[in-house]
Amino acid sequence: MRLETISTFFGLRRAIAVASLFAASLAAAQQRLPAVPLITHDPYFSVWSMADHLTDEDTKHWTGARQPIAGLARIDGQLFRFMGAQPRDVPAMQQTNLEVTPTRTIYTFQQAQVTLTVTFFTPALPKDLDVLSRPVTYVSFTAMGAGDVTLLLDVDPVIAVNTPDEPVTWGRTRAHGLTVLNAGSRDQRVLNRPGDDLRIDWGYFHLAVPDGENAETALSSDCVRDFVANGALPEADDLDMPRMPRAHAAHLAVELPLGRLSGAPVTRHLLLAYTEDYAIEYLGRKLRPYWQRNGESVQQMLADAEAQYASLEQRGQQFDHELTADLKQAGGEAYAQLAILAYRQTLAAHGFAADVDGTPMLFPKENFSNGCISTVDVLYPSAPFFLFFNPALLQAQLKPVLEYAALPRWKWPFAPHDLGTYPLADGQVYGGGETSEDDQMPVEESGNLLILADAMGRETNNWDFVRQYWPQFTLWAQYLRDKGLDPANQLSTDDFAGHLAHNANLSIKAIEGLAAYAQMAQGLGKADVAQEYSRLAAEMAGKWQTMAEDGDHYKLAFDKPGTWSQKYNLVWDQILGLHLFPAKVRETEMAFYLHHLNEFGLPLDNRKDYTKLDWEIWTATLAENPDQFAVLMAPIGRWINEGPSRVPLTDWYDTKTGKQTGFQARSVVGGVYIKMLADPALAEKWRERGTATP
Repeated sequence: MRLETISTFFGLRRAIAVASLFAASLAAAQQRLPAVPLITHDPYFSVWSMADHLTDEDTKHWTGARQPIAGLARIDGQLFRFMGAQPRDVPAMQQTNLEVTPTRTIYTFQQAQVTLTVTFFTPALPKDLDVLSRPVTYVSFTAMGAGDVTLLLDVDPVIAVNTPDEPVTWGRTRAHGLTVLNAGSRDQRVLNRPGDDLRIDWGYFHLAVPDGENAETALSSDCVRDFVANGALPEADDLDMPRMPRAHAAHLAVELPLGRLSGAPVTRHLLLAYTEDYAIEYLGRKLRPYWQRNGESVQQMLADAEAQYASLEQRGQQFDHELTADLKQAGGEAYAQLAILAYRQTLAAHGFAADVDGTPMLFPKENFSNGCISTVDVLYPSAPFFLFFNPALLQAQLKPVLEYAALPRWKWPFAPHDLGTYPLADGQVYGGGETSEDDQMPVEESGNLLILADAMGRETNNWDFVRQYWPQFTLWAQYLRDKGLDPANQLSTDDFAGHLAHNANLSIKAIEGLAAYAQMAQGLGKADVAQEYSRLAAEMAGKWQTMAEDGDHYKLAFDKPGTWSQKYNLVWDQILGLHLFPAKVRETEMAFYLHHLNEFGLPLDNRKDYTKLDWEIWTATLAENPDQFAVLMAPIGRWINEGPSRVPLTDWYDTKTGKQTGFQARSVVGGVYIKMLADPALAEKWRERGTATP
C-alpha cells in the first residue's frame, strides 16, 4: 500500500507504525543494495559489484564498464568462486552475509566447513588528508573452520585503460616489504581528453603483496586457467609487451596459501592502488595528486600504506562504529543505511589534487550528467557532508571556483556554473560558458556560493576565506538583491525540468543567500552592510509568503496556483540560524508532503513523478519531529532495497516505479548528511572529533 494512501486514510499514526515495521525488517535483513562499493577513490578508480551476490556478475567501473577482479578458493582440492562470474563452470560459494560500513564492505561466504570473510577497506578518514588522498584499498581474507584452503585473486588489466582494445604493458617492482605487480596503458596519454563515460588510460594499477603473506604472484594471461587446471599459478611471467588487455594481456594474480585450518582464523591481505603523475588540469596547469604534492614516490606511498595498515584498520573500525551509531540515532535504520552507502560514493566522485603551492583542491565530477568539473550546483547539495566532517574539504572545492570567478575572463555579475569538463578545469563549458548569458544559472549559483561560504565560516569560526573573495560575494549579493525575489525565466539546479520563471524555491535560495551575505559581513566587522542586507532579506521573506501562499501549501511558481514543489532550500533557514520564515511555513509544507508520498518517495514537484534523492532528505529535515521524518524516510529505505536499478546510488529516480531516471555515482548524495548537520549536538561532536590536517 502506498504511504500516500496510508497517510490520507489512516492518519499519520498508522503511517508511523508502517515506517517502524519497515525499519525493523530492514535491521533484521541482509542488505540488498543497488550497487556495492568495493574500491572507491576518484571518478577513475572506482570499482563496484552491481548484483545481489559478489559472484553473480563481474565487478564493474561505476559507469558499468567491466573491470573484472576474480576470486577463487580451493578447499580440500575442490574449486569455488567467491568473486566474479568467471569461470562459469566453477561453482560459487554461498554468500551468507553482506555488510557495508562507511569505510568497509564485508562479504561472508560459507562452503563445507569453511567460512571465508572478504573485506574491502578504504580508509576514507575525512580529517586525515594524507590518508584520504592515498589511492589504496586493502583487501583482506579471513578463513575459519576446517579444511585446506588456497585463495586466488586475479585482476584484469582492463582496469588501467578506457576501452578493452587499448594496448597495455605490465611488469613487477619492489617496494619496502612488498612485491608490486603493475599494469598501465602503452600510450600514457596524460590528461588527454575530457568527458563523462570514460575510464583512465594513463598512470598504473598496482597489486601489492606483503612479503609476510607467503604468497605466489604471476603476470600471465593464463593465471585463472592454470589455477583451475593445475592448482597453481604459471611458473613464468608473460613478457612485458603491448597487448590487447581482454584477449591476450597479462593478468595480475596472487595465490595465497592459507594452509590447513584448525579452528583459529587465518588472515591475509593485499593492497590495490592506482597512481598517475597528474590528476587534474586547472586553468592550463597540470596538478599532481594531493598525496604526491611533496614528491613522494609510488614505492614509498605503498610502503607507508602497508606500514600503517594495522593502525588504519583500527581507526576505520572505530570511525565506522561511532558514525553508524550516530546515524541511527539521528534518523533511524533506513536513514543510516542510506547515509552509509552515500559515504564513500560522495568522496569517490572527486579528484583530489594539490595546487602548485601544495594547497588541497578537490574537484567533483558530474557523473553521468554532462561530465562537468566543479559544478557549483553539485558543490551545493554535497556540502553538508563536508561541512559535517571537515570544512577544509569544502574550502578545497570552493577555492578553484572562486579563483576562476575573480579572473577578468569571468565577466558576468553572477557566479559561474562550472570549471570545464572533467578532468580539464580550464573554464566554464555549460550553457553560454564565458561568451553569453544563455542557459546560465545566475540566481542558483550566486545563492549557492553565498550560502556555502557563510556556512563554512560559521562552522570554522574563521572568515579569512570570505575576506579573500569579498568583492565576488558582494557582486553576487547585489545581483540577488536586484534579481532574486522573483526570478526570471531561467534554469535552476534541477535543470532537467527545464526553464521556469517565478520559481518559489529558487526565490528562497536568493533570500537566504542575502541573509548569508549579511552574516559574512558581520563576521568581517562590516556592521552597516550586515544590517542593510539582514533587513532586506527579512523584507523579501515577508513578501515571499504572500506571493507563494496557495491555501494548504506554497506554490511551485508565484504565477501558478494549484502547483507545489519541495521547498528544500528552506533547510538553511534553520541550519544558519537565519529565522527569516516563520515555523508555519515549514509546518504547512510538511503536512502537505505527507499526503503526496508515492511508493518510493516524494515527487520533486507536481509536474512529474520523479524526485531527487538529496532534496528528499533536505525536505525531510524540515520535519518538526522524528515521526514525520520516519514517514518520509520509509519509502526511500524501501527504494534502496527494492528498487530495480542496480547502479551506484542514483539521485534522480521515479517515485512510482523506483527506476533510475538519470545520473549515478554522483557526489550530490553527500547531501543526505544535512540531517546530521542540522542536529546541533551531533554537529558539535563531529566538529571536535580530531583535527584536520593542513
